[in-house]
Amino acid sequence: MVTVNNIHDVIIVGAGPSGIGIAALLQQMECTSYLILEKEEVGASFLQWPKEMRFITPSFPAQGFGQTDLNAIVPKTSPAYTLDMEHPTGEAYAEYLDVVADHFALPIREGVQVNHIDKNDGIFSIDTTQGIYQSRFVVWAAGQYQYPNLNPFSGAELGVHNSLIPSWREMEGDDFIIIGGYESGMDAAFHLGCLGKRATLIAKTNTWEIDDSDPSVALSPYTYSRIRHLLVSDLFTVVGNTSVTGIKSVASGYDIYTNKGKVFSTAVKPILATGFSGSTTKIENLVTRGKHGEVLVNDKDESVVTTGLFLAGPELRHDDHIFCYIYKFRQRFAVIAEMIGQHLGLDLSILEEYKRENFYLDDLSMCGERCQC
Repeated sequence: MVTVNNIHDVIIVGAGPSGIGIAALLQQMECTSYLILEKEEVGASFLQWPKEMRFITPSFPAQGFGQTDLNAIVPKTSPAYTLDMEHPTGEAYAEYLDVVADHFALPIREGVQVNHIDKNDGIFSIDTTQGIYQSRFVVWAAGQYQYPNLNPFSGAELGVHNSLIPSWREMEGDDFIIIGGYESGMDAAFHLGCLGKRATLIAKTNTWEIDDSDPSVALSPYTYSRIRHLLVSDLFTVVGNTSVTGIKSVASGYDIYTNKGKVFSTAVKPILATGFSGSTTKIENLVTRGKHGEVLVNDKDESVVTTGLFLAGPELRHDDHIFCYIYKFRQRFAVIAEMIGQHLGLDLSILEEYKRENFYLDDLSMCGERCQC
């Protein structure tokens, strides 16, 4: 028998930084009919990071000088202060999210997997492993990390995606091939290098040569500073401007084919740093996509084909403005909350604090100036 829960004003899918951040704002706006659905537990994506992985955006408690911690999701909080870490681990950051959720007493239902969402007669029906939930608005904040791109080319199933590696210390072998040259690939190379292991990185784009202030496009300074010494060592070889077209299993291990005709061989599973398909693949019936594969939203981050469905988090894009870092996408929490709050008649006064604390970017034309997109 299918259980149908009461109709809520708002349901948020995902208890990561976006879900917790928007829920905390709704709580302060005195919303009394909202719920967070989380398929695992608060901060689950961060708990799945390799143990050695760290935030590349630094955390620093400078609120007294009017500066907000880059990784904070609500004003006047600081992961650096809470965790005593400048570059938090995934496990530590999940602890920070727990602290925020507990402080605001957010209504979170863990262990609820969303299977499908439909909308009929102005009401969303959310089919989950724990029955059907209904709401007037849905905020999709399920993130990316738990939805890796596992099929970027033929034979990719023979490799192992970096997001599925619990710890780099557990990797057996001494000579690895990494496919993908952005942050994840370089992070893999760095940690393998620290263990004295060799790595060859094959990259479609020479990210280490891009001169751009946006870390969504070029390597972050933190990452580049860590791998700079490896670039001139015998532990690390980069093969740039090269796309992998396939992997085949052979007697000696694996052959990796490229668009340049060169074949690379390795005795151990190749490491796929091929990015993420993203959680929005679960709501394809409610969205449409643009030329970069991004979900198309209006200037309030609402799906252009499904009113009342909002996108929050690292998959958010507006044209060439990429909001994949916390300090970027947190600036859109109040935009979504204001839109919902106006419909529900909520108290919007808290938005003034969000504006003062640079948590409110409502004019996308200012994006280049304020977050260097």
